[in-house]
Amino acid sequence: MAKVTVRYWAAAKAAAGVAEEPYDAVTLAEALDAVRERHPGELARVLLRCSFLIDGDPVGTRGHETVRLAEGGTVEVLPPFAGG
Repeated sequence: MAKVTVRYWAAAKAAAGVAEEPYDAVTLAEALDAVRERHPGELARVLLRCSFLIDGDPVGTRGHETVRLAEGGTVEVLPPFAGG
C-alpha cells in the first residue's frame, strides 16, 4: 500500500469538509473507494463529475483500477470549473 495525499478542490473540498487528507491505497480506484467510505453522500456524488491528477499527470480516460499510486504521491480531485 502506498501512503498518498488526496487533495480536494472547489465543490469536492466543500463536500469533504477538508482540503486534503491521507489515504493508503495501491490504485486510484482503491483510494476513491476509501474516500467514498469516509465521506458518503454529497462527496460521492461530486466524484462522479470529477477529473483526477496523479502527481500532476491527468488520469484522462484510463480505468481507475489501472492507475497505480506511488508512495508519497498526490491525488488531485478536480470538479468541473466554470469560466476559462
